[in-house]
Amino acid sequence: MKIDVLTLFPEMFTAVTDSSILGKAGEKGLLDIRLTNIRDYSTDKHHKADDYPFGGGAGMVMLADPVFRTMEAIGASGKKTIYMSPRGKMLD
Repeated sequence: MKIDVLTLFPEMFTAVTDSSILGKAGEKGLLDIRLTNIRDYSTDKHHKADDYPFGGGAGMVMLADPVFRTMEAIGASGKKTIYMSPRGKMLD
């Protein structure tokens, strides 16, 4: 099984993907988890991938362009995509 994780913080996932059951599955070739840094696909000189919400307010929002470029780079077109959002349905 191949899983691509698009994130601003790929280093957060290595502790999980390189150890325990996931790490063992990866060693046996049963699972291939690829971490991709969205900032690598930003055209901004500072590799900016998020911005403040239009009109102000708390928090940050993702810029669409770097996310779309990252998805194109990994060949996500036509594949199952799970987008984690605070407004999405709860996973159970």
